[in-house]
Amino acid sequence: MNTTSSTSSTVQHRISPVSRHRFTLALLALVLAGMGGASLFVHEANAADPKAVAPAGPTVTVASVEERNVTDQRELLGHVDAIESVELRPRVSGHIDEVRFQSGQLVKKGDVLFVIDPRPYRAEFDLATAQVERAKVQVGNAEREARRSDKLLAERAISAEEADTRTSRLAEARASLLEAQAGLESARINLDYTEVRAPIDGRVSRAYVTTGNLVSGSPSGATLLTSIVSVGDAYVYADVDEATVLTFNRLSHEGRLVTENGHIPVQMQLGDESGFPHHGYVESADNHIDPATGSLVLRLIFPNPDGKLVPGLFARVHLPVSAPQPALLISDRAIGTDQSQKFVLTVGADNTVAYRPVTLGSIIDGKRVIRDGLHPGDRVIVNGLQRVRPGMTVVAELAQPATGTTVALK
Repeated sequence: MNTTSSTSSTVQHRISPVSRHRFTLALLALVLAGMGGASLFVHEANAADPKAVAPAGPTVTVASVEERNVTDQRELLGHVDAIESVELRPRVSGHIDEVRFQSGQLVKKGDVLFVIDPRPYRAEFDLATAQVERAKVQVGNAEREARRSDKLLAERAISAEEADTRTSRLAEARASLLEAQAGLESARINLDYTEVRAPIDGRVSRAYVTTGNLVSGSPSGATLLTSIVSVGDAYVYADVDEATVLTFNRLSHEGRLVTENGHIPVQMQLGDESGFPHHGYVESADNHIDPATGSLVLRLIFPNPDGKLVPGLFARVHLPVSAPQPALLISDRAIGTDQSQKFVLTVGADNTVAYRPVTLGSIIDGKRVIRDGLHPGDRVIVNGLQRVRPGMTVVAELAQPATGTTVALK
């Protein structure tokens, strides 16, 4: 132990303060030289590969904001209804003898659809016919007696009272004939009603009552046999809110309402359709606003040559509520939602992404009207919104609606 301590003390004594200072300077020089070499290496590597300094941003698809004259639209919800619709009920009671149609068949006005057992009504008709014949005979007898009474009264063969009685008997006979004829007409009508006929042209539903069942023709509780709806043009009923009604009336008074051939045009979309392929017009409007809902019922009419407009279908309707005016349109895919705020992301000339809050309008030809927040020619991101954030630099490709391809932008 003592020998080791003595040796260590001797070594420390031999390293002078000057030597220690020179050693420290040499070590510092070596460290700086190493850092300089590393810096040079990084510089050379960056010069060989510029992307290591400024890597490319994500690629997005952009579309230019379109400006054109459009008509502001209000989207309404409605339902399709037939122009004519009938619930078929019997007018006489009895058992069903025949059903003469197939479910869903197209029928013509006057076609026999059901036959009610006619035998009781034919018997009533025959009885009424006999009563008419009896009444005619009585009238003939009374007329002959009345003619003779004039001659007999002139010859004083009968009294004046007897002559008056014969004249009264003739009047009673004629009245009885009228009564019998009315009964015959009633029996004939009831017999005709045993054949239940289609009151309109259209498509019939299924038979709700089949052969052999008893049906009632009572006015207060007639049995429902089937229903018929017309084919061809169809109605659509839609509710319009009070604000739209006021705008509509103002434009009408100013003469700025859009019309075609004297009618207000409308477009309609069914649940499985894209766009609004059905074109019709406003047929009429209700005469008051419902105070419970604050809405007015519009009745619209649409051609239905292929029968797609089935009564009861729900429909979306576009109603024009402005004169044609310039508007900005973009794809609906470009619109994002930030809590209650709608926004789009735009790409500037330097390919930097910017956040733009926007105010939306209606949809025109599949594109969304932008009321505020954009300018004509602005480039909005339509594909790749999830990959970018405001302030990022991106690679923008221009969407080509006609072909679906994209073109890289410099």
